[in-house]
Amino acid sequence: QVQLVESGGGLVQDGGSLRLSCTASGSIASINAMGWYRQAPGKQRELVAAITNSLTTTYTESVKGRFTISRVNAKNTMYLQMNSLKPEDTAVYYCNAGSTTTRDLGLIPYEYDYWGQGTQVTVSS
Repeated sequence: QVQLVESGGGLVQDGGSLRLSCTASGSIASINAMGWYRQAPGKQRELVAAITNSLTTTYTESVKGRFTISRVNAKNTMYLQMNSLKPEDTAVYYCNAGSTTTRDLGLIPYEYDYWGQGTQVTVSS
């Protein structure tokens, strides 16, 4: 069992930056894909960015050029660098490791599915 803990959320002004971290209690080296999801009030959860074990990255169109996802297996940590933040980026951000992300990427499903508790990101206009 792997536990994920997110950190780095907060309140920032339009155009500002934040870096989210997702640290796992165990090794993430064997987890073929990890992702950042977000859910705004009244909206469905959406995949924001994902990264595979081979460091292939995927981004939703609205964040391309502004967000960068990365992972450091040796630190069991995944990051999301968010620049040029906009009010519409306001949401609770969750990290996922496992089957949800692999399914959304169309990869062979990982047998487990781990979620963090979420971290609030608020961008004021």
